[in-house]
Amino acid sequence: MEKSQAKLLRVGELAKAVGKTVRAMHLYEELGLLEPVARSDGGFRLYGQDAIDRINWIVKLQAIGFTLAEIQGFVADFRDAGSGRLATDRVRAVFSDKLAQIRAQMTQLQVIENDLHEAIEYLDSCQSCADFTPHECGVCDHHGHEHHKAPPLFAGLSRREAPRKEFDVPVSVLTSSPRSSPDQDN
Repeated sequence: MEKSQAKLLRVGELAKAVGKTVRAMHLYEELGLLEPVARSDGGFRLYGQDAIDRINWIVKLQAIGFTLAEIQGFVADFRDAGSGRLATDRVRAVFSDKLAQIRAQMTQLQVIENDLHEAIEYLDSCQSCADFTPHECGVCDHHGHEHHKAPPLFAGLSRREAPRKEFDVPVSVLTSSPRSSPDQDN
């Protein structure tokens, strides 16, 4: 191997360097996201050090929420654009859409975080309670709770119907035949 190829990595070495599988490297190549810079005399794919950066870029985009298909699509759009400005405008639009989605998710997660804090605070005040059954939780007015004012996350769990009591029903009611209605023919 020439000195210039000394820094090239085989697919297995590249996979190990980035903590991925060889299959993932092949998939990235199949999708057009990764290209070997050369092949060895034995036909092995060889990658430059920039392949590590490329894979880290792909991993970062996936962490942001992009699928491999989405990455493949905007990489192809970027490559196929008629000008640098058009190429960057396309990527900017994709990134702007993803940013809007992430902001919406963050807002939703903040609401969920607040709901969880509220439920935990409510449940902390229940630690000394031993007088009630689970079906009474969430509707009690003890320990500073207001009747039927449990936080939504806990109320959904605790507001269950009380177990039904068995009723004394005369056997004759259970075994009597149904009465005929006036509309039925005899």
